Amino acid sequence: MSSKNPNQEAEASDKSAVHASEQASATAPTPSPANAARARRGPLQLDMSVNVAGIVLKNPILAASGTFGYGIEFEDIVSLDKLGGFVVKGLSREPMMGNPAPRLFETAAGMLNAIGLQNIGARAFIEEKLPKLRKIKDAVVFANVYGYSTEEYVQTIRILNEGEGIAAYELNVSCPNVRYGGITFGQDPYLLSELVSSARAASTRPLIVKLSPNVTSIAKMARAAEDAGAHAVSLVNTFLAMAIDPVTRRPRISNVTAGLSGPAIKPIAVRMVYEVSQSVKIPIIGIGGISTPEDVVEFLLAGATAVEVGTANFWDPRACERLVNQLERWCLEQKVESVASLRGGLIVG
Repeated sequence: MSSKNPNQEAEASDKSAVHASEQASATAPTPSPANAARARRGPLQLDMSVNVAGIVLKNPILAASGTFGYGIEFEDIVSLDKLGGFVVKGLSREPMMGNPAPRLFETAAGMLNAIGLQNIGARAFIEEKLPKLRKIKDAVVFANVYGYSTEEYVQTIRILNEGEGIAAYELNVSCPNVRYGGITFGQDPYLLSELVSSARAASTRPLIVKLSPNVTSIAKMARAAEDAGAHAVSLVNTFLAMAIDPVTRRPRISNVTAGLSGPAIKPIAVRMVYEVSQSVKIPIIGIGGISTPEDVVEFLLAGATAVEVGTANFWDPRACERLVNQLERWCLEQKVESVASLRGGLIVG
């Protein structure tokens, strides 16, 4: 039977508890200044915004030209104001009919297309489509511009300058699906420099140059665009490819050759974005086979500031909005406080 009274036992128990608490405090790791500051702030506050050519986007996800119509067609199924922005299909000085069918063919890991830049023309766009787009609050609209000559590019830009509600121009110098025009400029640094310089002089908005992967050195083409006054570059457009029906022995596409896009090209596109990021100082928009948030992050780590999502829109019209939500969750899980901080974050060696 214990000789201690209840008061003595309670006092001894309290002293033991205090001692244990002091020992635990002594052995507990000291929180880092960053973790301590985060604890004081409470839950992680994620900043999804990025800055491309002076344009602040709410997030880095853009819908790519040629896969999203004029934007307005997606209004009922996609919250356009949730996207970083979208690039309307290529616009030319005059309406273009495009190539005859068949113009699309699904491949094992992507898609061949040879639409041929079918569009209603720049004038019809600013009169019929742009007023509807202006009514969508917080929607960021980029206009893709195409021409057969420097003069046509310039004239198209001057028409578009008259319209309100366009954030910037994406100069298409890389479409492999037309017989003359853009791709010629995109493969010759001297012609590209002349075109970009003329377009920059005519433009009242930032100029993004969309580069072709079908060149010996895409970094050289990016430098030519930068030196001529481009505010940013986007890459890559589709890879020149083809498919043949072994039974009929005829090409799968009426144009014979077509542009390959989709997951098949992503590793090459990431490599090209990385190479360009080592060569220019202007922002880069990465394009090529993006369908998951990890794909987005890969391009950002390689040096892109934002990305364009293309082929994924064909099998999932809500792909861009889905990726915005998925990228946000990924960043929160990885404790990334700013999407912009991912740019160029590749660790080598």
